[in-house]
Amino acid sequence: MHVFPQLRKLEEKYADEMIVVGVHSAKFAAEKDYENVRKAVLRYEIEHPVVNDKDFEVWSQYGARAWPTLMFIDPEGKVLGKHEGEFAVADLDSLLSKMIAEYDNNQLVNRTPITLKLEKDKEWERPLSFPGKVLADERSDRLFIADSNHNRIVVTDLRGNALYVVGSGKQGLRDGAFDEAQFHDPQGMALGGDTLFVADTKNHAIRAVDLANQSVRTVAGTGEQARSFHRGGNARFVQLRSPWDVVLEGDSLYIAMAGFHQIWRYDLNTQEVSAFAGNGRERIVDGQLANAELAQPSGIVSDGEKLYFTDSETSAVRSADLNTNGSVNTIVGLHLFEFGDVDGIGDEVRLQHPIGIELHDGVLYIADTYNNKIKRIYPATRGATSFIGVNTPGHEDGAGVFAQFHEPAGISVARGKLYIADTNNHAVRVADLNTQEVSTLEISGL
Repeated sequence: MHVFPQLRKLEEKYADEMIVVGVHSAKFAAEKDYENVRKAVLRYEIEHPVVNDKDFEVWSQYGARAWPTLMFIDPEGKVLGKHEGEFAVADLDSLLSKMIAEYDNNQLVNRTPITLKLEKDKEWERPLSFPGKVLADERSDRLFIADSNHNRIVVTDLRGNALYVVGSGKQGLRDGAFDEAQFHDPQGMALGGDTLFVADTKNHAIRAVDLANQSVRTVAGTGEQARSFHRGGNARFVQLRSPWDVVLEGDSLYIAMAGFHQIWRYDLNTQEVSAFAGNGRERIVDGQLANAELAQPSGIVSDGEKLYFTDSETSAVRSADLNTNGSVNTIVGLHLFEFGDVDGIGDEVRLQHPIGIELHDGVLYIADTYNNKIKRIYPATRGATSFIGVNTPGHEDGAGVFAQFHEPAGISVARGKLYIADTNNHAVRVADLNTQEVSTLEISGL
C-alpha cells in the first residue's frame, strides 16, 4: 500500500517513457479472488494494468522473495535487476532518468501512447465510496462514517438522516472550515466531547474535528510518510506512517499505527506522540510493551485497563496493558501465514485479516474482513464464534446466518445495534444484537 503514492509520482513524471505493470501475488486466500482484486484496484486508485498472479507463476519466474518487489525490465525485455521492499522516490527517480537517457541514446525508447480502459470509468457515483470505519455515538444520536474514498466524514443520525459533512471531498491535507478541509482516505475515529479525532491514513496524520465550531485542524503528523522509525516528540513535527484507528482513554489518544507495526500514544496535554507498544518488527511476539512485535494493527478499543486491537497481517486479536509496565498478549492468532475461518478456543481459532473491532458488555466484536463475517471473541476464555455473515462475499440482508458482507472493516455499537462499515459494498449495515437481523442503512439527504 505504501508503494502506490510513491510509484504514482514516477508514473506521472515518466508517463511517456515508463510502463508499470502490477503483478498481484496474494498472501491471503481472499486476495486471490478476481473481483476482490478489481475492488482493490478501485480502492487504491490504480491506473496501470494489474495481473492476478494467484498461483504465483510470475512470482516464481522472476524469482521474487518479498512484498513488494520491483523488477526493472529494459525496452528489449531483458531483466536489469530488482529492488525488494519500499523505496525513496528520489533514489528511484535518479535511476530511471539515467536509464531513460541511456536507452534514448540507442533509440530504444518508444513513446507511442498506450490507451488503457480504467476500471474507475466503469463505476457510477455512490453516496459512499469504500467506507472504512464507523463510530456510533448513542448519547448524541450520531453516526460518524469515514467515507474513505470520498475523502470526507459523513455524519448522520442513527437512522441514517444526513446531518452534515466534514471535508470538501478533495484529496489533500488542508485545515479549516468543514467545506474547505481536506482529507486523504480517513479511517478510524474517536469522540471526546465536541472533538472528533480522525486517523487520516494516507496523509499520515491525526486530525481533530471541532464539531461545535465546525472546523478541522491537524494535531499530529506532517503529511509526509515516515521513512524510518523514531522515538516521537512534538506531534506536529513527527512523521507518522499510516495511522489506521484511534481510541481515546483519558488524556491519551492511542493510535493503531499500521505502517510502523506499533501502537502509538498522543498526549492531549503535551501534544507529543511516542511509541507505546511494539518494536516495529512485523511478527507476532508477546511480551513487554516495548519488546512485543505486532503486524499492521488496524483496529483498536479500550476497556480502561487494556487496549484490544486487531493485528491484521497475523490474523490475530491481541491486548496491550495500559500500565506502562505491562505487556502485549495474544488472544487468538498464531503467525503471519496462519489464517482461515475456524471458530473455537485459543489456538484453534482462525481469522483472515481482521480489521474492525468493538467492545460491548465484555465481548469483542470483530470485523473478520477477508472472511466477510462479524465474529464474537471472549477475552477471558479466548473463545471465538461466528456471529453474522457467511464466508462468501455479497450484499444480502435478513437473518444473520444468511446475511452477506463484502470485506467489512469498521464496527461500532449503539442502542443494541452493530453499525458496520461494509467497505466493498459501499454501504453501512446494521445488525440487531438480540435477533441478529441485518439491514442496510438507507442514508437520506446526502
